[in-house]
Amino acid sequence: MSAKSQRVLPGFGLALGYTLLYLSLLILLPLGGMILKASELSFGQILDIALGERSLAAFRVTFLSSLLAASINAFFGLIVAWILVRYRFPGKRFVDALVDLPFALPTAVAGITLATLYAGNGWLGQYLEPLGVKVAYTPLGIIVALTFITLPFVVRTLQPVIEDIETEVEEAAASLGASRWQTFVKAIFPAIGPALLTGFALAFARALGEFGSVIFIAGNLPLISEIVPLLIISKLEQYDVLGATALAVVMLAFSFVLLLVINALQWWAANRHKNSEPLEVAAGKAKAGAACVATN
Repeated sequence: MSAKSQRVLPGFGLALGYTLLYLSLLILLPLGGMILKASELSFGQILDIALGERSLAAFRVTFLSSLLAASINAFFGLIVAWILVRYRFPGKRFVDALVDLPFALPTAVAGITLATLYAGNGWLGQYLEPLGVKVAYTPLGIIVALTFITLPFVVRTLQPVIEDIETEVEEAAASLGASRWQTFVKAIFPAIGPALLTGFALAFARALGEFGSVIFIAGNLPLISEIVPLLIISKLEQYDVLGATALAVVMLAFSFVLLLVINALQWWAANRHKNSEPLEVAAGKAKAGAACVATN
């Protein structure tokens, strides 16, 4: 055998070239074209467009709604993923399949369905509106739509990580005298923390660009419930290509910065417990201690 290492699957050069070409055509070329078009405007002109009253209101609605929807799904998505992995109950496979429904359902259909449910005469809206809770055609409807659309990103990111955590870890923590809260904070959360941040980042990024499901339930009122993607479409319909490009570049820059911060938090969470004792070692010590107690 030659000294040069043999790869199991040959053709690395061809595969790498195809990968770079594929990514360039799908991602780099459109982004480069958008930035090139935006370069026709000066920095001051871009700021004037982005800091307009209507633009600022759209940015505020879009980012706050996306942040709230991703945060809600980070909490409830963790609960859903934990239940689907740790417990057995009738209809588990059906519930597991329901999680993927937002993936399979066209976003326009999801928006129409949610608007119908939460309208004043809808199945849910007729009970909520007498209580003073108006969902359809309000900013609250945007949060509901984004929460529905982004739930699978958190659940499907957490499920394989939770499956890798053996139940012996929880038993070891309990045998060492840890409470349920201490078990979660000290033993479980360090293992699922990076995956939870990843799911949050994916949900947040997906919510920022969501359009189809939101426009049917938001009401699309300028300064109240108008999102940035809709404002960009409105400018394109008015043949204001430079204005739409300026908004897109600003949104892209904000998204890059926020995702960079989230990735930095993921790196910090993953390396925080690098030098700590592995969970499997702790579980082994706990089981050995429990065995000694049983023999005595």
